[in-house]
Amino acid sequence: MADLDIRTVSGTRYVLPLREGGSLPGIVEANDGFKYVLKFRGAGQGIKALIAEILGYGLAKALELPIPELVFAQMDEGFGRTEPDEEIQDLLKASVGLNVGLHYLSGSITFDPVATPVDATIASRIVWLDAFIMNVDRTIKNTNLLVFDRKLWLIDHGASFYFHHNIPDDIQQTALNPFAMIKNHVFLPLATELEAANEWAHKKLSEEKIKSIVALIPDEFLTIAQVPRDLYEQFLITRFNESSNFVKFALNAR
Repeated sequence: MADLDIRTVSGTRYVLPLREGGSLPGIVEANDGFKYVLKFRGAGQGIKALIAEILGYGLAKALELPIPELVFAQMDEGFGRTEPDEEIQDLLKASVGLNVGLHYLSGSITFDPVATPVDATIASRIVWLDAFIMNVDRTIKNTNLLVFDRKLWLIDHGASFYFHHNIPDDIQQTALNPFAMIKNHVFLPLATELEAANEWAHKKLSEEKIKSIVALIPDEFLTIAQVPRDLYEQFLITRFNESSNFVKFALNAR
């Protein structure tokens, strides 16, 4: 896989709020003519959720998992000025600058595990990714999966890397955490190929690849979040090298 190159677009029109999540993402039209589901820097979890989105996207792409294109979305001071909802207008005013968006899959539907069969290979690779990035949000109650064009798509990794909301003294030890919440994963019952998924990940990822993905985070985001870039590198590289920890736990949880 070639190195990722994240495009930057400019928001031109606020279309619709998505009230399913607490961070109040919204559908925004950009100057390239496409619509994006934007995560706003002024929302509750702020910049750290955007950092998690960037890392989740880069790792999913490296593992060849289906995920809509991620873009940086620039919002100027006049954006959303005509929005009548005061809550949304306050959010947009607090989000001037660079935000993060995923390409809007118009006509997509929420994944239903009963209606859409998923094979063991893809299920196992998704479980591996979510255990790797400590994603708490891929449960039966909140799958963060869409079906579009008869294909499964991953969305919303903003709740991953939850350690960065309360930076630990020992990031190496945190990286060795087997991630107990994987027991709630929507695909864990289907993930019968976790060891093969681990082998696949070690073919597709490397320390250099991980560093190149972490390098996608804008310096501005890291400054605001007050999290050094090398903290994410240390966490991911340690966790990657010791991936047998979380794989064994997931196998036992099955």
